[in-house]
Amino acid sequence: METDLFMKFLEAPEYQNGPECPVLGKENLLCDPSIVHIAMTIDPGYLRGTIAAIHSVLKHGSCPGNVFFHFIASDSSLVNANDLTQIVKSAFPSLSFKVYIFQENLVRNLISSSIRQALDNPLNYARSYLADILEACIERVIYLDSDTIVVDDIQKLWGITLTGSRTIGAPQYCHANFAKYFTSEFWSDPEFSRVFEGKGPCYFNTGVMVMDLVRWRQGDYTRKIERWMRIQKEKRIYNLGSLPPFLLVFGGDVEAIDHRWNQHGLGGDNLVNSCRSLHPGPVSLLHWSGKGKPWVRLDAGRPCSVDFLWAPYDLYKFHGHPQQMEQQQQELPKFTSDSL
Repeated sequence: METDLFMKFLEAPEYQNGPECPVLGKENLLCDPSIVHIAMTIDPGYLRGTIAAIHSVLKHGSCPGNVFFHFIASDSSLVNANDLTQIVKSAFPSLSFKVYIFQENLVRNLISSSIRQALDNPLNYARSYLADILEACIERVIYLDSDTIVVDDIQKLWGITLTGSRTIGAPQYCHANFAKYFTSEFWSDPEFSRVFEGKGPCYFNTGVMVMDLVRWRQGDYTRKIERWMRIQKEKRIYNLGSLPPFLLVFGGDVEAIDHRWNQHGLGGDNLVNSCRSLHPGPVSLLHWSGKGKPWVRLDAGRPCSVDFLWAPYDLYKFHGHPQQMEQQQQELPKFTSDSL
């Protein structure tokens, strides 16, 4: 690793807990019931996004000292876990976190090519293995993609109840054309399409999820996802990466979370790097899903207006967007406690 890699990120301000925050025990922090657990993948190509996402969670959190981050790195990463740990520490010296290694051979032979090469990265499938990767005492986790920014108190998302036997919660989009996520071969096979009978499934984006790991382990959902991936290798029943297996396993049985917690699609669609505006309504989390990433567009001097909402959380030392930010300042919505 280059010696200057540690120096690429500025140190974030030290964000303090408010007086109302539970006091954590001095030992076994991982298993403390007052901890909010957040899992993210960490990859050199998306490291700048990950650092910005962490920054946003801490900045807007009421109890930032009670958040524990679980970073999942690939065993084939060009940057090893120790170096990734040091990079995160350089930006957040007091952050509670741990880097885990994801064995890509768990999924490499299960992955089918999709419509965009980035979606075929084995690390995209690590979210399906969180119940195996994280410590057994961790009963619940929020999963966030690296191209997200949280502009609200993460405690609100953590506190959402997963009713009945539901294992995951996510914003759902029931007006989306659910059928388009699967091929004609899937819908023409009654054995496959029967999986949705009586369920009323809706599309949801797996980049923001609240996950009950106790129920996940009890239901052995990782194996159920793997089963659909094996079928996909033989039959080609869908086209889009790691999302369809989640839809097949959980569609129609997801706890519906307010849409404010995933303003997704800000990166444009999966084939074209196009600009999109915010959806109407309150915003708690911004998500640059799709082809375009804000740090890439800002550095190239071709940003979309929503990218300037990401820029204040960017701790990369050598970014070149302060002047562009000033030009856009008057045009952007301001995220305050009154507007959230």
